[in-house]
Amino acid sequence: MKMKRALQGLLAALLTGVSTAPAWAANPPSAQAAGVTMGSVAMDIPVEMIKRMSALTDHLARTTNLHVHFRASPNLGSAVEDLGTGQTQIAYLTPVAYVNARKKYGVLPLVAPTVEGRPHFSLVIGVKAGSGISSPAELKGKRFAFGDEKALLQRAAVESIGLQSSDFSSFAYLKHYDNIAKAVLAGDFDGGILKDSIADEFKGRGITVIGSTPPLPSYIFAVHPGMPVAVRNQLRDALLALNKSTPEQAATLEAFDKSYDGFVVVDDAAYDTVRTLIQPFQK
Repeated sequence: MKMKRALQGLLAALLTGVSTAPAWAANPPSAQAAGVTMGSVAMDIPVEMIKRMSALTDHLARTTNLHVHFRASPNLGSAVEDLGTGQTQIAYLTPVAYVNARKKYGVLPLVAPTVEGRPHFSLVIGVKAGSGISSPAELKGKRFAFGDEKALLQRAAVESIGLQSSDFSSFAYLKHYDNIAKAVLAGDFDGGILKDSIADEFKGRGITVIGSTPPLPSYIFAVHPGMPVAVRNQLRDALLALNKSTPEQAATLEAFDKSYDGFVVVDDAAYDTVRTLIQPFQK
């Protein structure tokens, strides 16, 4: 009977520990044995996202003493919530996702990827080559494709180029930039918003750029504010050391994003331009 009561007490304690144990961010492991879950906004279908991000998590696991793995998020909003609530401890975010996560949860900027050494990108309007559309104004009354409905920067970018959603005969949200490019090439839409690197990737397949924003602060890796400094520094240093100086590192970067050539440290103030752009679209 005593043994039975002891086992019941142990089971109760274990269950209580599971149900009331604080999140990783509230009670972090030591840097020597830290388990780190990386998240990301959904840039592609889940199987492709796992492939892209696994190259990066494998690199981080090899070059640090951290146990790093990837957790997919279905959309921009869930990527923010996962990072903010500690389901992930580091995440690759769009500028808007970062701004939202910073405001709601106080996440910390870590590093941003670079293209030709610069942590910037542009959003562009792409059309099918030979469509007869050569300027943004010519898309008025035509069909247009956006990505994620919560990606306020896309709507702000389109307006900065001289168009509003009400100018289109119809528009839809296709989630990923790859989907937009393919839909425009298939003739399902007359134009769409694209990240410049995706437009470059599809240029040889028939995408033509007819409008562009000025440079915008890059996508960013941000971390949960509860991450221990030692862990944060390991991740930062490992990412900063990643460049195209060796075939192995070049392959890691290319698997992640073909346009990237490295990472640099960025601060929160770099994203003030994004805050200004999206402010009219926030409820």
